[in-house]
Amino acid sequence: MSKKRVLVLLGPNLNLVGIREKGVYGDESAESIEKQIREEADKLGYVCDVYQSNWEGALIDKIHEAREQYDGVVLNAGALTHYSYSLRDAIASVKIPFIETHMSNVHAREDFRHTTVIGSVCAGQISGFGKYSYFLALAALKNLMK
Repeated sequence: MSKKRVLVLLGPNLNLVGIREKGVYGDESAESIEKQIREEADKLGYVCDVYQSNWEGALIDKIHEAREQYDGVVLNAGALTHYSYSLRDAIASVKIPFIETHMSNVHAREDFRHTTVIGSVCAGQISGFGKYSYFLALAALKNLMK
């Protein structure tokens, strides 16, 4: 049986985790967290790639590629979560499960973060557990991937 392929897709400013807003995101580096994501995915039996971009179009291109290369996606779209209809439409056109994921509890933050335009096309949302949100999302995919 071949291993499931999972993409962890990270949006704008997530390359600066550990540097920006440490009170929200902590002081552990993005690189360290990405390494732990890959390790957790390996424990779950996945082949895992992590991709981060600050560009909406690059994320959309990666979502389009995902339909033929991956069995599931963990997506932290950052601020694009709250207003990117083009990201939402890209997710809707790819028939693999997506888990909307956030390190912070978006519902305990600014009002604009309470709205998600991508949530309706994702299998579910996990937020508020820091780097563990990614680990929980990886585990959730286990039951969603065919």
